Amino acid sequence: MYMKIKLIPERCIACGLCQTYSDLFDYHDNGIVKFHQEDDLLEKEVTPDEGILEAVRECPTRALLGD
Repeated sequence: MYMKIKLIPERCIACGLCQTYSDLFDYHDNGIVKFHQEDDLLEKEVTPDEGILEAVRECPTRALLGD
């Protein structure tokens, strides 16, 4: 089972919460969310785990979306 994760960088407030839940996420130099080692990718299909699901649920600005 795969899940599509979408990043919406313009909503990100660089709080750092998502990376505490999953190493799928990283940050640009300005602190805005990106996928780890994928600077320009805004959507990615992943095998969901509890950390990824928690990151999506807990993002305070909904900068992470999961389908």
